[in-house]
Amino acid sequence: MVRRLLDRMDDHGVRGTFFVLGWLARREPDLVKEIAKRGHEVASHGWDHQRVTQQSTEEFRGSVRRTKHFLEDLVGQEVLGFRAPSFSIVPGKEWALDALLDEGYRYDSSLFPIKQHPSYGYPEGKRDPYWITRPAGRIAEIPPATLRLAGTNLPAAGGAYFRLLPYALIRGALRSAQDRGVPGTFFIHPWELDQERPPDRALPRLVQLRLFGGRRKLWSRLDRLFSEFRFGPIADTLSTMESQALVG
Repeated sequence: MVRRLLDRMDDHGVRGTFFVLGWLARREPDLVKEIAKRGHEVASHGWDHQRVTQQSTEEFRGSVRRTKHFLEDLVGQEVLGFRAPSFSIVPGKEWALDALLDEGYRYDSSLFPIKQHPSYGYPEGKRDPYWITRPAGRIAEIPPATLRLAGTNLPAAGGAYFRLLPYALIRGALRSAQDRGVPGTFFIHPWELDQERPPDRALPRLVQLRLFGGRRKLWSRLDRLFSEFRFGPIADTLSTMESQALVG
């Protein structure tokens, strides 16, 4: 699925950021190298998809350090960014940002500025890219896209939201970001692109819907999205933010 996605991105002239698990990179090194060779940014998703909320400070620090070093050695490029599995840097876990800074990361993309989800969300976060000052220094935060309606941030960044909600919601969020003159961050998981895998009937119906719903229309939706918007790696956004900070 990843190579098919890479081909489709090539067809549309799209470049992006791939948040890669360390254990997966160790298992599929040639695939991760190909991602980089095709012009995409390789960033860290931690070593084994363990949520920040399930780790101690030292466990998290070890995970992001190990992953960063492994990916950099593999692709020969500096790893600048991190996204927490399941967006699990939530209120009370901001110490993770200090650990990222200590380990040499320059941006994070984990603070989802919503409050509707039962297990993640950072309601006080900003909708657009911004700087966070921590005891360990300053880190850029690149939040997933949201659509502001009736005083509420609606999740519209990708994943199940892209598969299950009206396409107009995601398009509206990205157009709103364009109108504000800022990048809107969209994401998709490669496993969501697998249309052949049947739903696991042992799972509760709601879980089946969340994991498998809307997959059959996903490729056509991606084609539409890639045709309507221009996409680039998060590293480009970071570079712009750093340049603006120097000018300011």
